[in-house]
This record gives sequence, structure tokens and C-alpha cells, in this order.
Amino acid sequence: MEISAEPIRVQSLSQAGLNQVPPQYIQPPQHRPNRPSSSTNIPLVNLFGLDPTRRDSVRTSIGQACRDWGAFHVTNHGIPASIVDAIKRAGLTFFNDSSVEDKLNYACDPSSSASEGYGSRMLEKDDTVLDWRDYFDHHTLPLRRRNPTRWPHFPADYRQVVSEYSDRIASLARELLGLASESLGLETRRLEEAVGEFWQNITISYYPPCPQPELTLGLQAHSDFGAITLLVQDEVGGLEVLKDGEWVPVKPLGGDAVVVLLADQTEIMTNGKYRSAQHRALTNSNQARLSVATFHDPAKTVKVSPASELTSASTPPLYREVVYGDYVSSWYTKGPEGKRNIDALLLEP
Repeated sequence: MEISAEPIRVQSLSQAGLNQVPPQYIQPPQHRPNRPSSSTNIPLVNLFGLDPTRRDSVRTSIGQACRDWGAFHVTNHGIPASIVDAIKRAGLTFFNDSSVEDKLNYACDPSSSASEGYGSRMLEKDDTVLDWRDYFDHHTLPLRRRNPTRWPHFPADYRQVVSEYSDRIASLARELLGLASESLGLETRRLEEAVGEFWQNITISYYPPCPQPELTLGLQAHSDFGAITLLVQDEVGGLEVLKDGEWVPVKPLGGDAVVVLLADQTEIMTNGKYRSAQHRALTNSNQARLSVATFHDPAKTVKVSPASELTSASTPPLYREVVYGDYVSSWYTKGPEGKRNIDALLLEP
């Protein structure tokens, strides 16, 4: 949550022409992006327009990417590139072409964590190092949560774009969970049904140029706490995924490419067969970067546990059951720090 009635926005700091990063944004040495990144990239899965005659090969590719990475690109998924471009353009217009006063009309509630609107700080810990980013968070699904009057009215089609993108990307999330289920030998809707009704948030993140990118992170290392995250980024790049102890840049592909990040509840439901993706965002000193992350989560009351079909006497559950709302509260109060929140649910061997 925000730490004062009039919180400092990172974009304002960047535009002030600072030569040094304020102390509250400086990461401890062990978390700074000061090691060379891997030259590989995450897998790319062509969905072939969800052609049923290609489903077997696509399912195999999805399963391998979920098992080996927990992160992958998908293309030819049915969402036109024009819609992907439209939501990025809407976000850029809000951040670049709106006055500070206009932006603050949509500010997050400073007394509530994870509230909808324009903000800069999400965690409740006062001693947490701050991320070098601003964001706008939209509550989009279920439809009873969706109130477009809380979203910017500029550009003129902003609210229409977000609504259409929300519906399209939710359909893709269901398709991907279905393919992941099948790749494990489960019924197509098994994972989706375990998640239940999607609680979807769309977060547009804006990472302004940073005077000392070697000291900061746009977003600290973490795995997402829900079920599945679908992300699009601009051509600037900066997203990285941890693989075998190395940070791998997620190179922007453009067009209709969407980054898929498995989140913690999917790791629990699959009993660790598929791992949630630990990721972070870097800054740079020259260009602002924008990304749009769409989170698909269970309702707060849903109990999440390993699927019974994936456990047995010889393959016992790895994780204890958790009420999703309790998991989210822990994430916001303790902070992410990689995957420590899901690791806290591991059962003793």
C-alpha cells in the first residue's frame, strides 16, 4: 500500500533529472542485477490458432515448457496483435500524456493493499526496498468487480480496450490451463475447476528511465501468487526469468506474442510437477518500459491443494492445503523474496 497521503511517484523522480537513485530504491548487493545474463530465451509455443488437429503436438510443447521453465511465449493464440497493441498504447498514453493531477484522480486507496488504481508501492512492510515503477491496477473479473468508471477516461477508448482485452485474455488463460491439464493426463478442465471463477486483475506497469539501473530493480524477484499470469511487454525489454540459477532475459517478440508465467497455485495443484516462474524486471537509463500483466487467481475463499490424481503412496503431496486469501495476505505482509512463500507450504518428507 502507499506509505503517505501523497506518495512519491517514480515517474516524477525520473523526470526531475536525478543523478542518483534515492536510498529507498537501492537494492542490497545480493539482489542487484550485476551479473551477466544468460543468452538463451524462454521457449516459444505456436498455438496454431488452437487448431484441434494440432492439439497433440501443442499439448506436448506446453507440458515441456511448464515442466522445464514455468515460463514461455505463445503466439497464434487467437487474440489479434491489434488488440495487444491497443492496450499497450492505452497504457502509454495514460503515463506519458496525462498530467500528474489527472493521474492522481485515479490514485489507489492509501489505506488498503492491492487496491485498484494508480500507484507505486504494493507491499505493506515499511522497510521494503521500493521498486522503480509506477502502475495502474484494474479489477476486471468477475464482472461484478469490473467498474470502468474507476479507470482512466483518456485516451477515449481506454475503458473499451481494457474490457475487450480482459475478456480475450481470460479465454486464453482457460485454454492454456486446459492444455496444461491434459499434458499431465488430467481432464481438460481439471485445473480450471480447481481455481474456480477467475479473479482477474490487469496491471499496466511503467518503468521510467533510472539514473543508476545497476542499483535498482523495476520489480524485485518473485513468483506470482495466483494460478497463471499472461504478460505482454513493449520492445524495450527488461523482464527476466530465473532458470537453473541464471537470469534469462525474456526477449520481446512483438506481434501477438504473450508471455505465460505459471504462478504458485498451479505449482501446488500440480504437486510440483510444474513450477511457478521466478521473475524480475530490470531498469535502464535511456528508455521507459511498459508491460501489461494479467493475473488469473482463485477467489480468496478457495482452498488449494495438490490434485488427488497426482498424488499416491509413492508420490505423496509436497504442499499442504492453503486458503488462497491467507496466502495472499502472507505475500503482501512478508514480501515476496523469490519463492519463499510457496516454500513455506512444503511438507516434511
